[in-house]
Amino acid sequence: MPVPLHTLTSLPVTPHYFSNLIAALPRSSAAALLSLRVVFSSVVFLFFFLPAVLGVALALQAWVNRRGGTGWPLRLANGWLLAASLVFYAWGELRLLWVLLLSGALSFAGGLLVARCAGRTRFAVLSTFVAANLALLAWFKYSGLFADLLHRLGAHFTWSAVALPLGVSFFTFHGLSYVVDVYRGKVAPTRSALDFGCYFTLFPQLVAGPIVRFSEVAAAYERRVTSLDDIAEGARRFALGLGKKVLIANQVALLADAAFALPAAGRTAGVAWLGAIAYALQIFYDFSGYSDMALGLGRMLGFTFPENFTRPYLARSMREFWRRWHMTLSRFFRDYLYVPLGGNRHGPLRTAVNLVLVFALCGWWHGAAWTFVAWGLFHGAFLAAERGLEPWTARAPRWTTPLAHGYTLAVVLVSWVLFRCETWPQARAYLGAMADWRSLTDLSRLPWRALAPDVQLAMAAGVVCCFPLAEGFGRLLAARPAPRALHATLATLGQLAVLAACLLAIGAGSHDPFIYFRF
Repeated sequence: MPVPLHTLTSLPVTPHYFSNLIAALPRSSAAALLSLRVVFSSVVFLFFFLPAVLGVALALQAWVNRRGGTGWPLRLANGWLLAASLVFYAWGELRLLWVLLLSGALSFAGGLLVARCAGRTRFAVLSTFVAANLALLAWFKYSGLFADLLHRLGAHFTWSAVALPLGVSFFTFHGLSYVVDVYRGKVAPTRSALDFGCYFTLFPQLVAGPIVRFSEVAAAYERRVTSLDDIAEGARRFALGLGKKVLIANQVALLADAAFALPAAGRTAGVAWLGAIAYALQIFYDFSGYSDMALGLGRMLGFTFPENFTRPYLARSMREFWRRWHMTLSRFFRDYLYVPLGGNRHGPLRTAVNLVLVFALCGWWHGAAWTFVAWGLFHGAFLAAERGLEPWTARAPRWTTPLAHGYTLAVVLVSWVLFRCETWPQARAYLGAMADWRSLTDLSRLPWRALAPDVQLAMAAGVVCCFPLAEGFGRLLAARPAPRALHATLATLGQLAVLAACLLAIGAGSHDPFIYFRF
């Protein structure tokens, strides 16, 4: 049974603590062993899958390095990563593995055929393969929503729910970006099914991004040299992401879940806002932590993935927020939808319509629920309004910066309520509680068990770590004599402490949800 993190302080630490913990893992985590569910913070991934895959991959990469980063050893290394990625996905989603393989096959064939055609035929081939990939996504993700809509309109038929493949939204976008980039001439189509399969299924970014374009990693499949610095930096980034996920996101999730689970009549404004803040921290550290782990794993394997988050809660406008939040998704919609629709080239009204439409589809991409569409429309409306007011806001004096920051945080917090709630009645009730300013200071109805000391510490750490304190501390050390050794020592000790705390929490079976499995 999952236990809160603060109970770990009562565990006796003996010389045999970790050996006993490892020995107990197969018994205490038998269910997890049979359902990997591709969570980087799981016992099976950290103690079994990752050591085996990384050990072989690094040994092969050392061989590749000695051969100058190319040749058949590189093909063997790519083959190992492809096989490991398929096992990674199949262990948790074997019966829907064919969806991943079909989507990858469509994208690979689409790139080859598009490159061979010209004129209208070229566009027709592109349209066919894009439509095929989107149809696959629509069937698994939105068929239930359309069936429900038809039922509401009076249609009578029997409908069975369709299971949602893990990561279908992400790997579909990988395939779409590849075929469209080949059509635009931004990348040459690969003729190696092995290289493309490795790119399409590579396990660090398979089920939750970041959305990596083939052009960003294509060179690494032809020549790849990995240094000890790459491995060290990748390990550091992975430890940072694991700490975000396990020590912050998993803990504040307890408070968020408790606040959103309260009956409407028992939720005050203070509890509602506290729950919204907890959820904002949860989704940020959950997703950015996963992205950090993906970037770290990629770096250790010889790939450089694009950054996905840059302190989004420091944004001073919704436009800036989307330049900092899930950046690979933002640029996907910008390059493959917003710009083709005309972007901002056809006047203010058309720009506003394009923004609202793009973010409505962005919301819909996140899930087959009208609350997601409302979330996207909400963001689109504020982005369109900011665009229209830009001639005045661009000249705003510096003293308005805190106001702009407060405005952005308020809009984001309200939008997360739409994102978190599964139904309209739940969203209306929660937003109604947030608007009841008379009860803003009333926290008496909060389930205090959800605000245990470890949760309070995680909330405080989550807020503090939204600011660039580590960068400032690094600059401070750099100004001192002999800073490099001291900085490296402190950084290593900090990473080891974070990793140890994460392993203790994971070994004890602490609360471990992952929000982006829904997408």
